[in-house]
Amino acid sequence: MPRETKIPLPTLERLATCYRYLTDIESRNVETISSSAIETATGIHAAQFRKDLSYFGVFGRPGIGYDVDDLKRRIAGILKVENEQPVILVGAGNLGSALVGFFGLPQHNFHIVAVFDNNPRKIGQTLWDLQVQDVGRLSETNAQLGARIGIIAGPAVAAQNITDVLVDAGIRVILNFAPTTIRVPDGVGVRNVCFIQELAVLSYYLSKLPEPNVG
Repeated sequence: MPRETKIPLPTLERLATCYRYLTDIESRNVETISSSAIETATGIHAAQFRKDLSYFGVFGRPGIGYDVDDLKRRIAGILKVENEQPVILVGAGNLGSALVGFFGLPQHNFHIVAVFDNNPRKIGQTLWDLQVQDVGRLSETNAQLGARIGIIAGPAVAAQNITDVLVDAGIRVILNFAPTTIRVPDGVGVRNVCFIQELAVLSYYLSKLPEPNVG
């Protein structure tokens, strides 16, 4: 049996960017799109985009471009977002509230199905249309919900404990917003989103940018 090709992470990131763009233009009834137009809109080089797609077969027609609905559907299949993905969120603070209320999640087939916290003042409160539950009930609740994606939106000091609870509850991949590194066992994936890290990188780029011409 041939070995399955390992897809580079940047390829998946670029396809996810393209999927978001296709979702937007599909809502504006755009029917076809070229790789050069995708490059202009997303910054993904046209040749690189074609190479990314080549991992998964033949896409588009020369001289015509891509059918938006078909390309979006096929990328959704690659990213496994063609069906709704239930998501567990731990952390009912400002960030957690913003994530629950973010309209783009259902648009891309992600649905936060439960919110948990360990703060007695937050437990029982309603966050948008969800009641905040005690994190101690996470495993019991997820046994019914069957979510495999978890989001950590709590403080750094609690992140590892939250991670352990999520893993024990059957969560297989975690999006970590806490500004700290978390440890997971084999078979569990993590994506870290650190605002401070991103701002630090931007600060470096800022120091290298030429001053804009004014007037």
